[in-house]
Amino acid sequence: MPSKPTKSRSKQISTSWEPVSKWYHQAVGKEGHYYHQSVILPKLLNLLNLNENSSVLDVACGQGILARHLPEKVAYVGMDIAPSFIKAAKQLDRNPQHEYLVRDAAKPYQLGKRLFSHATLILAVQNFERADLVFHHVSAALAEKGLFVIVMNHPCFRIPRQSSWGIDESKKLQYRRLDSYASAQKIPIQAHPSEGHNSSTTWSFHHPLSSYTRWLHEAGFVIEFLEEWCSDKVSEGKRAKMENRSRDEFPLFLTLIASKR
Repeated sequence: MPSKPTKSRSKQISTSWEPVSKWYHQAVGKEGHYYHQSVILPKLLNLLNLNENSSVLDVACGQGILARHLPEKVAYVGMDIAPSFIKAAKQLDRNPQHEYLVRDAAKPYQLGKRLFSHATLILAVQNFERADLVFHHVSAALAEKGLFVIVMNHPCFRIPRQSSWGIDESKKLQYRRLDSYASAQKIPIQAHPSEGHNSSTTWSFHHPLSSYTRWLHEAGFVIEFLEEWCSDKVSEGKRAKMENRSRDEFPLFLTLIASKR
C-alpha cells in the first residue's frame, strides 16, 4: 500500500484550480510564463528526447503549454481536473495527435489499454494532497521503462511561508532562510492577496525530498537522476552582485527523472 504523506487525514479539500482559472489564464497566457519559456520547457524537452514514436501523458496539463512545444508527430494526452483548463487547451491546440481529458490525477485514469513512453508533471505535484496516489496511477499508464519527469518548485528552498530571502550586510551576501523543512505542511495560497478573505485560494502541499523519492519507489519507479534549475534572470543596481550570486546558488526548480521498473 502507498504510504500516506501526513500522519492524520483531515477532511479532503478541493485542490482544483478551477476557481482561479481566469487569473491563471491571464498570468500564464498561450506560451507560458517567463520561466516556462526561458528555463523549464527548453530543459524539459532536452530531457524527454522525443521522437515520432514517442507518446506523452501530461498530468495536470493546465492549458496544454507543453503540448504546443512538442514535435508535431508526437502523440499526446493532457489531463486536468479543471474543466476550464481543458476547454482552453482544446481551443489553443489544433493538433489532431493531441487529446485533452478532464481527469483527477489522484484517481484511476480510465485510458483504456493505452500505455505511454513518457509522462510529465510540471509545476503541479505540490498542488496534490496525495501525490503518492498520483505516482501510482502514472506508473499504471506507462510502458515498461517509460520515463516520468516531475518538475517542481524546489522543496528544499522554496516553501511557501517557510522560506525567505535575507541580507547579511557584514558579509555583503544575500542568503536563503528556512523556518522549516522536514515536516509535511498544507499551506493555503491566496490568488489575490489584496482581496483578503475574499480571494480565491489554492493549496500547496510541502513534503521533504525523501517523501517524493519513497513514493516513486513504492509506485514502481527507479530514479535515474535529478536536476536543479536556477533562474536565468540578472539583477541590476547596487545589490546586483549579491543577488546574482544567490540566484545561482539556490535553485528555483527541482526536476526528478524516473523510469518504470
